[in-house]
Amino acid sequence: MGLGVYFRRRARWMKYLLAIPALYLCVMIFMGKSSDGGVDSGHDRNSNNNLPVIEGVGEGRPEVPRPAKKKLVYARNAESDKDANVLHAPVPGEDGKTNPDGPGELGKAVTMKKEDLGPKEKTLFDDGWQNNAFNQYASDMISVKRSLPDVRDDRCKEEESGYLTDLPDTSVIVCFHNEAWSVLLRTVHSVLDRSPSHLLKEIVLVDDDSDMEHLKKPLEDYMAKYPKVKIIRAGKRVGLIRARLIGAENAIGKVLTFLDSHCECVQGWLEPLLDRIARNWTTVVCPVIDVIDDSTFEYHYGRASGTQVGGFDWNLQFNWHGIPDHEKQRRKYDTDPVQSPTMAGGLFSIDRKFFQRVGTYDDGFDIWGGENLELSFKTWMCGGTLEIIPCSHVGHIFRKRSPYKWRTGVNVLKRNSIRLAEVWLDEHKKYYYQRINNDLGDFGDVSARKSLREELKCQSFDWYLKNIYPELFIPGEAVGSGEIRNKGDGNKFCLDANTDEAADQPPVITYPCHLTGGNQYWSLSKEGEIRRDEACIDFAGKDVVVYPCHGQKGNQLWNYNHETGRMFHPTSNKCMEMHTDHKTIKVNACDDDNERQKWKFQETLTLATVALELHAQFR
Repeated sequence: MGLGVYFRRRARWMKYLLAIPALYLCVMIFMGKSSDGGVDSGHDRNSNNNLPVIEGVGEGRPEVPRPAKKKLVYARNAESDKDANVLHAPVPGEDGKTNPDGPGELGKAVTMKKEDLGPKEKTLFDDGWQNNAFNQYASDMISVKRSLPDVRDDRCKEEESGYLTDLPDTSVIVCFHNEAWSVLLRTVHSVLDRSPSHLLKEIVLVDDDSDMEHLKKPLEDYMAKYPKVKIIRAGKRVGLIRARLIGAENAIGKVLTFLDSHCECVQGWLEPLLDRIARNWTTVVCPVIDVIDDSTFEYHYGRASGTQVGGFDWNLQFNWHGIPDHEKQRRKYDTDPVQSPTMAGGLFSIDRKFFQRVGTYDDGFDIWGGENLELSFKTWMCGGTLEIIPCSHVGHIFRKRSPYKWRTGVNVLKRNSIRLAEVWLDEHKKYYYQRINNDLGDFGDVSARKSLREELKCQSFDWYLKNIYPELFIPGEAVGSGEIRNKGDGNKFCLDANTDEAADQPPVITYPCHLTGGNQYWSLSKEGEIRRDEACIDFAGKDVVVYPCHGQKGNQLWNYNHETGRMFHPTSNKCMEMHTDHKTIKVNACDDDNERQKWKFQETLTLATVALELHAQFR
């Protein structure tokens, strides 16, 4: 056989051999196109063949960092319309790292204009806000393992070497109901990735009867990769308080750490909390709560010098205050733990045994509300200490409304607050009852909670006010209280102001009297201030507003004569008057014949005339 024949035959066989893999490749490409694989890793492909697929990320939408796949799938389940248009979260790369230039990395904001989005993306955007009360669309663009800056003060990093070496482990309990996929996963990953392994005993996810499909089997499949995460199903809607009790009962850590389901922990968040408990098992500790913007998911934080403490008002609502002078003097550095009268309640750590000792939560509390004040009061009154730890930071999405619905006809917060007052406030409970016009209703049996307090030999609430929260204004020192009713135009309009609204200086108005307290409850102090807790009615020459009480009289001094009903403002030498529109408050020249300048407090003391008629010009 000649060499020419040999090479021709060899070339022919080589063509056949090369054709085989080429044919195989074509078959695989064809099969791949007939069975798209665009679902993110970590999520089971839904068997529903009607799943709509978004090609790419949509016009005007910033590119989502994704190692190989470029198709985004939003899940739709035939049994749950609430899952429609829920976008899966981006996942980290195969090496477990995120794209350092990806959306939201290092806590940076994700900004967008809705008008730049395509029709499908606009639907996703709107549904995300409606279902969650935050921008889920922006969250879904951010990696569930996004990076965050180390927000701790330098001194906090230096003090790490001073933590005890035998810190207790903790169970992190996260309760959720219909939480967005990306937000819940980001909460879990921030705990897993930024907690020392030997200190994190487990993460207990308590599902408060979610009905969104992504929180069922897909969540179980995803978390199966993480042995420290376990999921407990409540089985029915029980509310935050009882869900946390379920989590606590099933937790095995020495310390219980409670987090909301829309948080992000930063580097070094856990050790300073556990260190304080290791030094004193009766210490309850809270991290500094940083703000994650509900629209852009930007991570906002401040220095330790700006740490605030918790308080409350006589509506039994939590509020924030600057650190009082006596506490500043007790501490040496801004990074030292801060003793706080109350806690916000969403994020804290507590020794399991101490939590059980003080009776956990009142199981008569329903859903949510009041449990943070109850735990705060009994911690201090029953031998413990409550602290905020400036070296521990956890971000939290603060929503402007609740996206969840509950049964109507029951004021849960009011009922919980009455139970709280009955057990812990002693004679001071009357100040809250005045705010609700003494309408207590059925608040259940509190005898077991009162017995617990007696068994623990807890301090009185008067002791708490004098030793823990001496800054709080006590309404008992007032000479007038309740609604302030105008005597003009039918005697049916009262002073009203929403001091809970976002405005720095909410206006004082008149509104039809409703005899339920709330925005119409006021106190007249001996100093001539018309107060609602720490806020005073103020007139600086233009509008009558509510402004933080400053104790300097001036714009906040009002001389009230309970006989004539006149509310005189010495600084302007004028009198408070209801406008003819029955809404606006004016300060005009005093007129004895003007009924709209006459007011009546719901309750006044007989001392009022003597205490307040200090100015001759009043008459």
